[in-house]
Amino acid sequence: MAAVSDFPLTRIVDLRHLRPGDLDPLLDEETEVWRDTLDWDFRGSAGLVRRFLDMQALNGYSLVINGDPVGYCYFVSEERKGLIGDLYVMKEFVTVENEERLLSAVVDGLVKTMFVQRIESQLMMLRSGAAMNLPQKRHLRAHGRNFMQGDLNLAGKLPEVRPVHPVLFDSWNDRKQDEAAALIVNAYQGHVDSQINDQYRSQPGARRFLLNIIQYPGCGSFFQPASFVAMEPNSSRLCGLCLSSLVKADVGHITQVCVSKAVRRWGVGYELIRRSLESLARHGCHKVSLTVTATNAEAIALYERMGFRKTRNFFAYVWEGF
Repeated sequence: MAAVSDFPLTRIVDLRHLRPGDLDPLLDEETEVWRDTLDWDFRGSAGLVRRFLDMQALNGYSLVINGDPVGYCYFVSEERKGLIGDLYVMKEFVTVENEERLLSAVVDGLVKTMFVQRIESQLMMLRSGAAMNLPQKRHLRAHGRNFMQGDLNLAGKLPEVRPVHPVLFDSWNDRKQDEAAALIVNAYQGHVDSQINDQYRSQPGARRFLLNIIQYPGCGSFFQPASFVAMEPNSSRLCGLCLSSLVKADVGHITQVCVSKAVRRWGVGYELIRRSLESLARHGCHKVSLTVTATNAEAIALYERMGFRKTRNFFAYVWEGF
């Protein structure tokens, strides 16, 4: 018979009860994993987590084994929605059961939170998603997502292709945010991505989405020189958009690309992305990434034609109707 001490003591602890520095070893390891597996500099996001932990203002839970925090999952509440920001368990302790414990603690807590009617998450570091017994299954929809990467030594030299009808291209300007929000709502109407991110369904929501990717480091540091818009020549109305960020000094990321329904299949999306890739390469980037919903075959075909290849699968989870 094993001694009692042979069995690890596992607890779920509120993140607000941790002391400053308790998650430092975990965050250091996670930063290395983002760098090694995704070519992504996670230090900015880890810094924000540390800052809110020090303020005892980060909502979520830690997985504690024998007194040491070995995993964490945090969330934010936004109006009537809960957003699960990240989930990470240290490599030595990654099991289906440990990831289930953390995710279940957060989801079950949000389901019981007054006014929260919807929960969204896209967890790049969740390793056991396909094998997990996911919490609140009867309220859950799961959408497969692809993480794709491209070599800018090739993708940065794609040929220019003029759209089939006249379109004007220009650099991104922050004054275009209201127009861009209206474009996003138009482009994603009835699209599967509006089921994953409900900010795409309304202009105020799309404005918040744009503000988040421009001001916060979750998708890297916004990079205006590689962000472009397309406009109808007569009205100057926005009909396309491609926004980029830097997720590492020499690695770019396409954070958003969309075109209006009126110009679909004109080649506007290709030319917007091509300009972004060319600019990223010109500014010293050697690699670029993006994410796409796995059922979006048309977009995936375009990205593959432009040199992107899938390097990782993950899931977007949405809980609603609880």
